[in-house]
Amino acid sequence: MTSTFGLLNTASTALAAARAGTDVIGQNIANAATPGYVRQRVDVSSIGAVRAGLLSNGVHVGGGVQVNGVVRLADPLLDGRVQTTSSVNGFWTVQSGAMSTLETSLHEPGATGTSAALQRFWSAWQDMGSHPGSAPQAGVLLQTAGQLSATIAAGYRDVVGQWSAQRDQAASTVTSVNQLATRVAALNGQIRTTIAGGGNANELLDQRAQLTTQLADLSGATVRDLGNGTVDVVINGNSLVTGTTTRQLALAGTTELAGASTNPVHVEWADSPGVAVQLDGGRIAGGLAVLSDAGPLVATANAYSDLATTVATQVNAVHATGATTTGTTGLDFFALTAGVPAAVGLTVVPTDASGIAAGAVGSGALDGSVADRIANLASAANSPDKQWAAFVVQTGTLAATATTQSGLATAAVTSATSMQASQENVDMDEETTNLLTWQHAYQGAARVLTTIDDMLDTLINKTGLVGR
Repeated sequence: MTSTFGLLNTASTALAAARAGTDVIGQNIANAATPGYVRQRVDVSSIGAVRAGLLSNGVHVGGGVQVNGVVRLADPLLDGRVQTTSSVNGFWTVQSGAMSTLETSLHEPGATGTSAALQRFWSAWQDMGSHPGSAPQAGVLLQTAGQLSATIAAGYRDVVGQWSAQRDQAASTVTSVNQLATRVAALNGQIRTTIAGGGNANELLDQRAQLTTQLADLSGATVRDLGNGTVDVVINGNSLVTGTTTRQLALAGTTELAGASTNPVHVEWADSPGVAVQLDGGRIAGGLAVLSDAGPLVATANAYSDLATTVATQVNAVHATGATTTGTTGLDFFALTAGVPAAVGLTVVPTDASGIAAGAVGSGALDGSVADRIANLASAANSPDKQWAAFVVQTGTLAATATTQSGLATAAVTSATSMQASQENVDMDEETTNLLTWQHAYQGAARVLTTIDDMLDTLINKTGLVGR
């Protein structure tokens, strides 16, 4: 049978449990707006009755309540889904951003785009056919030819700049991954030590969860819980973080777009140079796909060079068959500088009307048939215009696809984050209700304690006074 003095302990454990519950609720309310904070609950269980011996009898009441600890209400499945969707979202965010920038840089359709420059160039040849030998018209033709050459070169250089910026961003992201991995490893050590010492590491677990989600977004990393307070962070089967140790990543490969085919940009382990790390997702993987030889930036640079080559080849082929006003034949209109990409090596050969072969050989100075033939190149089946238009359409399709995929990935990560928040975030209404529950429990335990105190006062101080 529980003694009256034993009831004091029962009431005191109730007070302690109510106080712990109130403290935890206060912590939750204080961190309701703290990013990454996961709500907590005090874990309590009843203390069973203890029999004094085999011959003891009577009613055996439990010994009160004990506080087992403070539970962090995280859901590993929801956390894993957030990390997985973050990895996919990181990849498509980079892809979509790069494609959007690239599509905008083409200026198509628009007055400053390459298509418009081509149209002005062909129109100038048509006018030259109507006014062969005209110095003013020759000046217009040479000007539009120079503008076409400058437009193609500017587009190429813009793409080269985008490629360099993308590589710099990839390098910065790799640095961020290394820094985050170091912080996760440090938290692993702190959490393990805290738990081993019987402490509460919930806030440290919150910090680590935020960092691992960032690592998933940047590198596609996954997390493996070891059950001893530490986690491994894994990239495609290889550990980035193991306990309190980390491996560092390094960005390697060409620093120039021109070398993308022979020395592609890649990520490798810093302690294993030359061994590429295969990334399944994240922003780094998205950046590497953009930077690759098969990526959109290299394809666009090649498209500008191919266009310059096609224009020079087709125009020169017709122009060489014609004659200038002085009867000179076999002249090129465009030249391609050796040793540099065609897009930046396209130059105009003639400097005035005397170098333009607008007429057929032997047809006289007023013949403009060759100029007309060059103008008609615009409508040929293999014209530079159609070649460029096909590329622009292809780029637009790729950009639209990347935007769609990015939207889907964003929706997925938003849904996963929302579900995680509904489980793990602090709900002020719920906390208020729980606070009232613990408040009433505390008040009830205090009333029990007061009652026991009165009972003991009667037993000790008033027993035997009746009848005196």
